[in-house]
Amino acid sequence: MKRNVLPFVFLAGFLLSWEFFCRSSEIQPFILPAPSRILLLIAEEAPLLLMHGASTAIEIIFGTVLSVIAAVILATAMFLFPAAEKALAPILVASQAIPVFALAPLLIAWLGYGMGSKILMAAVIIFFPVTVSLLQGFKSCGTDLERLFSAMGANTWKTFRFLYWPWAMPYFFAGLRVAVSVAAIGAVIGEWVGSMRGLGFLMMQANARLRTDLVFASIAVLSALSIFLWKTVSFFEKKCVHWIDTTNSL
Repeated sequence: MKRNVLPFVFLAGFLLSWEFFCRSSEIQPFILPAPSRILLLIAEEAPLLLMHGASTAIEIIFGTVLSVIAAVILATAMFLFPAAEKALAPILVASQAIPVFALAPLLIAWLGYGMGSKILMAAVIIFFPVTVSLLQGFKSCGTDLERLFSAMGANTWKTFRFLYWPWAMPYFFAGLRVAVSVAAIGAVIGEWVGSMRGLGFLMMQANARLRTDLVFASIAVLSALSIFLWKTVSFFEKKCVHWIDTTNSL
């Protein structure tokens, strides 16, 4: 119980310190708005924030689904066929060295200003940690269990289905939790480069008009969305990985 309360206590202390600083220093709102001003704006501009937030959420969710499908296929292929891992692993690592800002203009040029480019941007961010975590999960399976399944006459498909996949599930969800928490980066960067909706687009418009309070409000909604996705993945982890204790996971 205390562990669940601590984040709220820390957040309340941080916001109160922020509020006190803004009021005592009389800093201008366009430089640093007080939390009370941001919360009031969130209430006043709720329809606008929800509209743009829904667009960003759709991009992240579809990007997550796309990347998970690709990650499962690729990680499975790399595990079952070692030659595929040797060929693809350097490419995967090299792909992470490419700055996200460099990819965004290319994807927009290829896919246009619609949701397609933003979905693919989110998928690019999510794909690598999920693939690497799942592959590591497959490889971490003990050799004793592999010998046991072989001695019982299980073929490759049954061994993969009933041994490797359940064994790798905790690794898969660990990677997915990390991935969804940073997926917003890809979607928002895509919206910054070229978009007509989304929280990234709203931030750019607000920043151009020195509406710093609206920028902070957009960040707050984006943070809430990331936390919701993190909790959603944790919920499904508890349902799917029911043979281990996940109550202490973040």
